Amino acid sequence: MDRVPEPSLRDHSIAELHTRLGRGLRLRIGPFTIHFEGRSADLAERLHAHYPNYPVAAAAEFADAKIRVGRNPSLSRHWFSTRTIRTDDGRVFTTFPREATLAHIEWTMNWAVANRSHYFLMLHAGVLANAQGALILPAHPGAGKSTLCAYLMHHGWRLLSDEFTLIRDRSLLIHPFPRLIPLKNRSIAVIKELIPDAHLAPSIPGTHKGTVAHLRPADSHIRAMHETAAPKLMIFPLYKAGAALTIEPAARSECFVEITQNAFNYVLRGREGFEMAAALTNQVAPYRLTYSDLPSAAQAIDALMLEAANTTSVS
Repeated sequence: MDRVPEPSLRDHSIAELHTRLGRGLRLRIGPFTIHFEGRSADLAERLHAHYPNYPVAAAAEFADAKIRVGRNPSLSRHWFSTRTIRTDDGRVFTTFPREATLAHIEWTMNWAVANRSHYFLMLHAGVLANAQGALILPAHPGAGKSTLCAYLMHHGWRLLSDEFTLIRDRSLLIHPFPRLIPLKNRSIAVIKELIPDAHLAPSIPGTHKGTVAHLRPADSHIRAMHETAAPKLMIFPLYKAGAALTIEPAARSECFVEITQNAFNYVLRGREGFEMAAALTNQVAPYRLTYSDLPSAAQAIDALMLEAANTTSVS
C-alpha cells in the first residue's frame, strides 16, 4: 500500500513557520522526528529554504531530539548577532554567529543521533543506493567522502545519508537518514563547477571545519526516505589531487576492522554489534579507491556495483 504523503515545510509560508516555531515544530527525517523551536525570523527562513521537502510531524508525536535556537543571552556587544542552541535539558549546547545557524543545527542533529540511537548499529559512513543495492563509503575526514556522495547523488544514486549508515538488525537493511551534505572548502567550488544546478546554501566561513556550504538533496531522495536498502558494496575512498584512479580489493579482515572503527556504538552493542559487523563484512564486496577525478570515480563505482550485485555473498 502506498504511503500517504504528509504535509511538508514547503506547504507552509515563512510567516506560518515563524508562528509555529514559537511553540515548536516537528520534522520527520528518516526514522527520527526532530523538534525545532525558536522565535527568530531567520530560523523560519532557513528551515523553509533548506528543508522544504521534509514532512511536518504532528505536535504530539514523540521527538527524538529537541533543538531550540535562540539569541545569545550574553551582555556582550555581539549578543544581537549570535545564537545559541539548547537541547532537551535546557542548557546551552553551542553558541555561534547567526550566519552559522544552519551548520550548527546539522551538527546538533548529528550529536543527538550518535548519542541516543543505539537501537541502530551506527557507522560513520556515507551511504547511497541504486537498483542493485546500497554502497557504503566509510572514510576519515578529508578523504573526499562528502564530495563523492554529492556527485553520486546527482548521477543515478539515491542518497540515504552522508553521515550515518543505520543498521537496525541482522537483516542488515540500511535505514535512510537523508540530510544536507556539508561540503567543505575546495569541495564547494568543485561541486558548483560539475553540478551547476545543485541546491547549495550560502557558504559559511570560519567554522571549526573551515568554510562549509550545505547541499540539499532533491525531492525524490526525501520521498524515498522510508525505503531501506541491502548493502552490496563497501568502498574506502581517498581523494588525492592529481592521482590516477586506482581500485584495489580490500581484505575482509581489514574491512571488519574498518567497520568496527567507524561505528559510533560498536562496543555498546556488545555481542550483537560484533555479529552484525561480521555479517556486514561477509555481505559486501570491499574495495579501496584512490581518485582525483569525480566522473572517473563514479564510472568505476557503477561498474563495481554491477559486479558486486552479480556475485554471490560469502557465506
